[in-house]
Amino acid sequence: MLLQQYYLGCLAHASYLIGDETTKTAVVVDPQRDVDHYIADAEAQGLEIRHVFLTHFHADFVSGHLELRDRVGAEIHLGAAATTQYAATGMHDNDELVFGNVRLVTLETPGHTPESMCILVYNLAQSDSTPQAVLTGDTLFIGDVGRPDLGASIGWTAHDLASLLYDSLHTKLLPNVPDEALVYPAHGAGSLCGKSLSEETFSTMGVQRQYNYALQPMDKETFIQLVTADQHEAPSYFSYDAEMNTRERPTLEQSLGEGLVALSLTETLARRDAGAQLLDIREGDDFAGAHLVGSINIDLDGKFASWAGALLAHDRPIVLIGSPGSQQEATMRLGRIGFDNVVGYLADGMMALAASPHLVGRVERITALTLHEQRQEGVPICIVDVRSAGEREGGHIADSIHLPLPQMLRQLDALPRDRTIIVHCAGGYRSAVAASLLLLHGFAQVMDLVGGIAAWDAAGLQTSV
Repeated sequence: MLLQQYYLGCLAHASYLIGDETTKTAVVVDPQRDVDHYIADAEAQGLEIRHVFLTHFHADFVSGHLELRDRVGAEIHLGAAATTQYAATGMHDNDELVFGNVRLVTLETPGHTPESMCILVYNLAQSDSTPQAVLTGDTLFIGDVGRPDLGASIGWTAHDLASLLYDSLHTKLLPNVPDEALVYPAHGAGSLCGKSLSEETFSTMGVQRQYNYALQPMDKETFIQLVTADQHEAPSYFSYDAEMNTRERPTLEQSLGEGLVALSLTETLARRDAGAQLLDIREGDDFAGAHLVGSINIDLDGKFASWAGALLAHDRPIVLIGSPGSQQEATMRLGRIGFDNVVGYLADGMMALAASPHLVGRVERITALTLHEQRQEGVPICIVDVRSAGEREGGHIADSIHLPLPQMLRQLDALPRDRTIIVHCAGGYRSAVAASLLLLHGFAQVMDLVGGIAAWDAAGLQTSV
């Protein structure tokens, strides 16, 4: 039996290829939307992908189940409670799929979502009574469990889903999975599908019983209070992606088939004036040095797709601005979250503005020591901390305003327009995004703290808690 994990760091997403050498059959579980690597790896092993399982309707990315169906004819399997526009086999408790030395047994485990399921994986060459592994989707993470508060758009309360999650853990997973079985979840640290996921991408059930806070002995009401508290704000695109995973839709190959269109500066400006979003995918330092006025900066080298999904509109065209070759990567990564609305890119990048200096914007930057001196001198400034609440609790600059980046566009009225605004995050990635958003929305005096709070601490300057 082959069991291979694929980990996509930018989305903190894990997917799996399970294969049997005797029947030459393979199954993919929770695939990302670009599926070439699953197909290539299966072919290299002499396997044919005949089935694809979704443990649930993922909210943070668009799954590649339709891509595998159309590319290799894979049959789609979902939890029995799932409703879809496409044909899929509903899996109930203890339903089996057996091929050669592999037996997959499904457990319906609602809680993170109503249709969630987990998959027990048996290697029959070793044991027909003890599962070697369990694929837990977003029901059970390493160090955490799936958040139960994402069902509001389909009529579920966090309390009701948390109640179902407690039952799923205590009546399905914990009794049926032995301590030695490997636990393979669908996400790791950095995912917003939970609140305290481990950096580890797999574990054992025994370790999770011992150390996972949500699996410790407690009654249901205590569990509900624990798992519903202090969840991060869910990005706006989550409900869009979850719904997209239920629909018949164009595949990624179809969406990218038209290819990227090179747009002149005149065409780019016309697109902008007609409502297109200009997305500058260069590093924050480069954006600060020079950018096309009216563009948003989200550096491709980071949690690009997650931030793009949180801050951009999926129903408005996107024009990319970046270095040669980066546009293809950005388009692919946007496609992974269902943002198929890239209409082109600025030909020649920033070189296209060489004869149009009036269209070039800049972001002023300030060092920690200079900012400290200005505060000492009483210069009228407004410091905006765009980190999360948990980060801020660890230490913050006194008298700064806390405005987490995901909330910024909804709370612009809370910021003064008669003073210089200095934004900062932990190290500079998010503050570059924040500065671009403020400039886009008419804030004329915006500065970015170089190095973020890390530079402030390194300079020996005091923080408050």
